[in-house]
Amino acid sequence: MKIIFIFLIFIFSNIANAQNLNFKKIVDLKNPWGSTFIDHNNILITEKGGDIKLVNIVNKDINLINHNLKFLEYGQGGLLDILFKDSYVYISYTENRGNSKTSTSIAKAKFNKKDLIFKNIFQANPPIDSGYHFGSRLAIKGNYLFASAGERGQGMIAQDPTRHPGSIIRINIDGSIPKDNPKFKGKSDWLPEIYQIGIRNPQGLTLSPFDGKIYMSNHGAKGGDWFGEVKKGENYGWKILGWGGKNYSGIPIGPKWKPGFTKAIHYWVPSIATSAIAIYKGKEFNEWNGHALVTSLKDQSLRKLIFNDLANIKEDIIFKNEIGRIRDIQVHPNNGKIYFLTGDSLWVMEKN
Repeated sequence: MKIIFIFLIFIFSNIANAQNLNFKKIVDLKNPWGSTFIDHNNILITEKGGDIKLVNIVNKDINLINHNLKFLEYGQGGLLDILFKDSYVYISYTENRGNSKTSTSIAKAKFNKKDLIFKNIFQANPPIDSGYHFGSRLAIKGNYLFASAGERGQGMIAQDPTRHPGSIIRINIDGSIPKDNPKFKGKSDWLPEIYQIGIRNPQGLTLSPFDGKIYMSNHGAKGGDWFGEVKKGENYGWKILGWGGKNYSGIPIGPKWKPGFTKAIHYWVPSIATSAIAIYKGKEFNEWNGHALVTSLKDQSLRKLIFNDLANIKEDIIFKNEIGRIRDIQVHPNNGKIYFLTGDSLWVMEKN
């Protein structure tokens, strides 16, 4: 009886959450992946198939922007994350390296509304013939650009710091190498761009406006999704650790965690297929300030984590199955309303 009562409270709590929220579709899109506000009225969006679109969220106009990227839509790859900062646009994408091989690459362009002439500032090497696990998200802190590079389905490559896949990258915003990266601080065998290793398919990355830390989400295998902090020179353990997950054959991958590896802040077992994240700061949901928002592909949910006390993480399911599989999340820089990319649309969530 007690279990049934708790379950009913859970159900009614989620119904109440949904009733207090209002969802509006802004525009239809085709397989969008990344988004970034350039001002209060316009948001820049990538579509995996190769288009970059500027969407006016007020009048719903869509402007298609030309670009020169040598990309390849291949499996989970294509145009990926996009980030606007100080008149420049940064993009992560699946670069066509020839002979069916690709890399998670990053390019930079001066912004204008007609043409974006990108120049590469990073390539994940080696190029790999695989359509899996590109990552990839971008975040800027000061003059540093952080990027997540997935392990391309190669498993233990994430434990090899002489190869980029399966790591967090940190470079300067001009593409040069920071002089205090791990390679120059006791990790001489690491590639100079690598900041952290042992990561599978990191599809969320963001800078907290509260504590100045970089946080990330990782898409595990069959189980073992997690939310955690990016930490210099450390190792999240893939594929030695499985974070509670299993191979798709059903065989456990490894322990959830063990000493010597970075411990995530929060885990999901079974997997919810985590995608993007944000640390909320805004007016519309001001009671959420400082909380982590985590989106899901599998159960089409938005999760909220209160993580200021790491010994007592609190998770709320804000909604499920309202707008479809959620790929990206952005908080409006002025009013704090929340914008989502799903498989075919741009949505806004606000209070009723």
